[in-house]
Amino acid sequence: MKNDVSVVQSRLLIAGAWVDGAERQAVLDKFHLAPCGELHLPSREQVKQAVTAAHAAYRASRLTPFERGQILDRAAALLEQRADELVRALQREAGFTAADAGGELKRCLITFKLSAEEARRFAGDVVPLEGAPQQAGRFGFTLRVPLGVVCAITPFNAPLNTVAHKVAPALAAGNAVVLKPSAHTPTAANVMAEVLLAAGLPPGLMSVLHGGAEVAQWLLDEPLVRFYAFTGSTEAGRAIQQRAGLRRTQMELGSIAFTVLADDADLDAALPKLINAGYRKAGQVCTSVQVLLVHSAIRAEVEERLAALVQALPFGDPSQPGCVVGPVISEAAAQRIERWIDDALAQGAQRLAGGPRRGAVIPPTLLTNVDDRMPVCCQEIFGPVVSIVPFATLDDAIARINATPYGLATGLFTNRLGDAFRAARELEVGGVHINETSSSRVDVMPYGGSKDSGFGREGPYHAVREMSEERMVTITA
Repeated sequence: MKNDVSVVQSRLLIAGAWVDGAERQAVLDKFHLAPCGELHLPSREQVKQAVTAAHAAYRASRLTPFERGQILDRAAALLEQRADELVRALQREAGFTAADAGGELKRCLITFKLSAEEARRFAGDVVPLEGAPQQAGRFGFTLRVPLGVVCAITPFNAPLNTVAHKVAPALAAGNAVVLKPSAHTPTAANVMAEVLLAAGLPPGLMSVLHGGAEVAQWLLDEPLVRFYAFTGSTEAGRAIQQRAGLRRTQMELGSIAFTVLADDADLDAALPKLINAGYRKAGQVCTSVQVLLVHSAIRAEVEERLAALVQALPFGDPSQPGCVVGPVISEAAAQRIERWIDDALAQGAQRLAGGPRRGAVIPPTLLTNVDDRMPVCCQEIFGPVVSIVPFATLDDAIARINATPYGLATGLFTNRLGDAFRAARELEVGGVHINETSSSRVDVMPYGGSKDSGFGREGPYHAVREMSEERMVTITA
């Protein structure tokens, strides 16, 4: 794989122009741990310029909902034309396998197309004023109006589709966007901005600022930003919410995702889904199965069958054909995951599959005999590690899941309809997926969590409404 910093220069997009930053830092190939690009970091003044230009472009924009939909549709087509470039970038910068990168791109295209549909039907509702006393001859309706400048702060683990879930609905609603992608994975965000401009988006309605926590803090200091859309850790989300004050936010935060195998679960259907949900993107998905709750009656069979499937997963260099599990986002992250596994083993856990770390690569790992106090069970691991925990009754499983501070999504495999509906009612999570894993997601869904997993919903239909507001209009004839 070629690692040439001159190949990818991730510059800043401010007021419709690509400009150099005040400083630069290397972007690493996550498998080779060598530079594969260069990131431009903005000054404090450049951050202010970007937000000011975005606000001015929002004020000046006269795009109709139809025109916004056309731009998003054209951008989707242009993204598809650059598929090979994007897949290579995701393999280098995110450590994705070809399958993971290709899946990310396909979902991004769907998100753009769904957002284009929402742009074209961006409208309010009729309010039946004449149904109220003494309102004869009076008409009422609502308009949906954009908020202004939306700031999107996005993570490394979905550097294309999560960005699309914030940028495309914001533009569909008529806002301007200032995007701060992860410093680990900048290229996909820059390509997205390039295709939006090429698709006809007026300059200034899209800005890209690279960097880390300092740049995010500067963006929070900008009063012209009306909405912050954030995906990341609960700790960072809590800090952003405190700084945002009365400004609106959407927070998709941390998680410990569970999937439950009831004693009547169809294992032939469930186990392949669990492999995908536990180990795709090296387990770096907010809803990746971290704890697999297995009914005691089927524990032995599940452990035997699942161990064989995990042991067979090819891992290592994500550029190699057939690789299923590539590196995690950094060697430091891999070292932390390794420590958590070693800690669990030292306290009596058993490793059914896995092995020693190789640089930033954690071999796909399956643990059993774990304890709720171990970090592998009580903290978000964000790596290719699944822990099996037995349970006796559905009451026990629901109580175990609800005991965590998080509540993003849960999967349940059962053929008992009553148990399925009971779980849907009682689990304190944003999504309950019956006969699917916690990681089941279709981009048309409302997606988000409860408790320390955040609030607000992604999914274009829902995000467009998060990023706009209703204005009441009445007319007396």
